[in-house]
Amino acid sequence: MTSANLTRTETAARAESVDLHRIRLELDVTGAADPANTGFPVTSTLEFDARTTETWADFLGEAVHEVEVNGQQQEVEWDGARIRLVGLAAHNTVVIRATGAYSRSGEGLHRFADPVDGGVYLYTHDEPADARRFMACFEQPDMKAAITVVVTAPEGWEVLSNQSPAATSTRGGAQTVEFAPTLPLSSYLTCIAAGPYARVSAEWRRGDLVVPLSVLSRASMAEHLAADEILEVTRQGLDFFAEAFAFPYPWGKYDQIFVPEYNIGAMENPGLVTFTESYLYRGAATRAQRQARANTILHEMAHMWFGDLVTMTWWDDLWLKESFADYMGSHASAVATEFAEAWVAFANRRKAWAYTQDQLPSTHPIVADIADLEAAKLNFDGITYAKGAAVLKQLVAFAGEDAFFEGARRYFARHAYGNTTLEDLLVELEQASGRDMRAWAQAWLQTTGMSTLSLERGEGDTAVLVQTDPRPHRLQIGLYDLQDDALVLRERIPVDLAEERTPVALPDADLVLLNDGDLTYAKARLDPRSLAAVERGLSSLSDPLARALLWSALWNATRDGELAVERYLGIVAAHAPAETDSALLGGVVLNAPFAIGHYLPEAAVAEARAAWLDATWAALGDAVHGSDAQLIWARAFAAAAAFDDRRRLDVSTLLIESGPEGLPMDADLRWELLTALVATGHAGAEEITEEQLRDHTASGRTAALAAAASTPSAAVRAADWRAAWGDLTLTNDHLDATIRGFGAGGRRDFIAGFDAEYFSRIEAAWADRSIEIARRLVIGLYPDTETTDLVDAWLDAHPDAPAALRRLVIEQRDHQQRAIRVRGAQEGLARRA
Repeated sequence: MTSANLTRTETAARAESVDLHRIRLELDVTGAADPANTGFPVTSTLEFDARTTETWADFLGEAVHEVEVNGQQQEVEWDGARIRLVGLAAHNTVVIRATGAYSRSGEGLHRFADPVDGGVYLYTHDEPADARRFMACFEQPDMKAAITVVVTAPEGWEVLSNQSPAATSTRGGAQTVEFAPTLPLSSYLTCIAAGPYARVSAEWRRGDLVVPLSVLSRASMAEHLAADEILEVTRQGLDFFAEAFAFPYPWGKYDQIFVPEYNIGAMENPGLVTFTESYLYRGAATRAQRQARANTILHEMAHMWFGDLVTMTWWDDLWLKESFADYMGSHASAVATEFAEAWVAFANRRKAWAYTQDQLPSTHPIVADIADLEAAKLNFDGITYAKGAAVLKQLVAFAGEDAFFEGARRYFARHAYGNTTLEDLLVELEQASGRDMRAWAQAWLQTTGMSTLSLERGEGDTAVLVQTDPRPHRLQIGLYDLQDDALVLRERIPVDLAEERTPVALPDADLVLLNDGDLTYAKARLDPRSLAAVERGLSSLSDPLARALLWSALWNATRDGELAVERYLGIVAAHAPAETDSALLGGVVLNAPFAIGHYLPEAAVAEARAAWLDATWAALGDAVHGSDAQLIWARAFAAAAAFDDRRRLDVSTLLIESGPEGLPMDADLRWELLTALVATGHAGAEEITEEQLRDHTASGRTAALAAAASTPSAAVRAADWRAAWGDLTLTNDHLDATIRGFGAGGRRDFIAGFDAEYFSRIEAAWADRSIEIARRLVIGLYPDTETTDLVDAWLDAHPDAPAALRRLVIEQRDHQQRAIRVRGAQEGLARRA
């Protein structure tokens, strides 16, 4: 373990011996527009009390030039990650002058040059521990400080930070902006953005409180900004949270900036929330895409209270912010915006992430044991986010919504601007609800895995509800009747269960839907009669949440090897074209080809892919003109056409815009279709160049790289391989594009020769590259071999490899082993069907 990987033990000891009060951060980015300048001057001034004579500050950059402690110059002792500070007094002012490095990986201060107009854009991303890439600091969440940011940048640029500017001066073509000090803030929430960003300004009022609002993007993306809709959701969210939490928005202004080459969806920096540009739709967007953006806006807004106002002491309690924000994103969407169906997408897509993560060998309790920063980085996962949110939904069913929000209000009032652990929250929830929260926490927050619910029907109205891995659940059972092949709800029966087997009185019904309403976190199986009813009437159900739960049950049974892939695909073919919810349809058209490529025996894959290609083309033709479904099926067709070239002429027809009426042929869809032709050998460099001239944007540049990397030749795929591992100039997005090209079209014949080499490279990549880049390499290039022999040999030979690296490899092995197991089960499932 290098000194950059901070541990829980040593950071706790630092927090015990150091009380941080203030930070002054001064950056000069006037040279950012010159690509020859790889770094920027930065001065960090830390004011703190100490009960020790020695500690360290964290910094990852190009150089440390001076360290001054209480006015005295010290010898610079910096190992590339930690700056030694000695001779400390009771009260200290430490000044560190250094050179930070502009990032190309989305970690720290990222620099991006827009190919459209040459504009240079900067923004920071810190979580969990990358503020140290642009300032010297104490990089741990429990050392909060008032932070004053001063940025010197080219005149004419927008310059932003967490607070509003307090003073601005100009000189010699440069501007220096000093921002007001923040309220107490953890280092990972510090944010800076600078560049010729386009801005739309507004405000939000509540009584005497006035909050300035703005939405920003690159100038070349301004036409896609959708500021009116974003600001409407923002105001709706601020109205909702101010009322729900009874704590006024505390951070002054509320800027939201959409940035390029961003590693995650968004980040809750108070006063300056950053979002991926993927939420700015260059062409048509489905309602599900707009709902996802609204959900993310509200998720980040919830963090202004859960995470920013009250922050976890260490990353063990990451769930204290992420689970709550994930829950609140859906809840606020459903009750405060036009997207009343937000829980439908959560049930079908978000919980699928949780179910997948929770079945891996690396699953962990929601309240996790996070020993160090590398472990923290990997715990931004489906457990911490989606499972945590689903469990909170069960908590609301258990304790009541009023008690839940009252507990939250007490929590904020007691711990504002401080740090907390699980116990602090449980105390407030227990007092508000009058219920035993510790028993609930033990059952749900401090255990791993999930229950699988199934029904054993008996004689008459008798039945037994069975759960594996027993936990207390409060749920509903839906009873549905088939009426002329249409499923109609008769009633929902509330049930509490805690044991492995619970007798229930259930009237006879064609479909018994366990966990109807999606109140708890569990996989629900369909009994044989219910499965037959679903095959006949799934798309006839009027309730989209019920359909979401059925699609989820079908997919879980398929990936668990309990439902034949052929039968699952038959249900998809029969009912997906009639699915009216764009979030559900979007999930189904991803799952079906995944099942074909991973869960069918090799001998059946080609025929199934051909059938899926035909099904997507037929559904595209039948879809209502200009509908979400038409766009979703077009995207599904493009993806399918990368594996089977029989409809290449239909692909070309779409590219010359002679396809179905109403289909929006935007740049992104054009690239998907062209890449399909390239991956199957029916287009090449000339067509890619022509398309890039049509789409001379950052997205177009990345898409062109992915298309070229998809060329079906051994030489190109070998070049992809070398570039992914060895080309350090690739940005995070360009690395992703290269990896996509390497595996395009499922052409194992071109890439199988690199299987063994993968395992000889990953340890060095983990040591030499940033964790974000190394993670993409380890996951994206993992070889899809027929057996686990290679990975097993590596794991046996590398017991002392970094724990985070072993975790990623073990997770990929588990996905691989599941696919092998499910493929092997298909013959037996077919005989049972």
